[in-house]
Amino acid sequence: MVFFFTCSDPRYVVYMGKDKYENEELLKYGFPEDIWFHVDKLSSAHVYLRLPAGSVDLAGVKDKAEAKQRLLDAIASVPEEILGEMAQLTKENSIEGCKAAQCDIVYTPFLNLKKEDQMEVGQVGFREESFRTLMKNVAKDKDVIKKIGKD
Repeated sequence: MVFFFTCSDPRYVVYMGKDKYENEELLKYGFPEDIWFHVDKLSSAHVYLRLPAGSVDLAGVKDKAEAKQRLLDAIASVPEEILGEMAQLTKENSIEGCKAAQCDIVYTPFLNLKKEDQMEVGQVGFREESFRTLMKNVAKDKDVIKKIGKD
């Protein structure tokens, strides 16, 4: 069962899988408007932030650099508060990450995720390592966790 959450801005949809099998299924249904979040170097839920419809228009874009720039612009439009909420949700849903005083959170456009046949269930890589962003030393914020409600 996919879990949906409410963040502080109703324009965004937030969802995640309950385990690695659901994470695997979610990889089949991502949209260009999705941003994927994960605890860096630790097991964690795959948390997705779906941007408002139409915020990533790649129709007719044939140039890879232009497509990448449109994705970067869409991510840059996400308020810091929302990125912080996603980091908290991701940290909270990592067995090891939630116990650590701080951990790093990685995020990238869904279109940058790469799944290869030899990878384990729920495991992904990146098409371009440089196209991911790392939030360093994310500490738990109980107030933010309480605010992000599971629907």
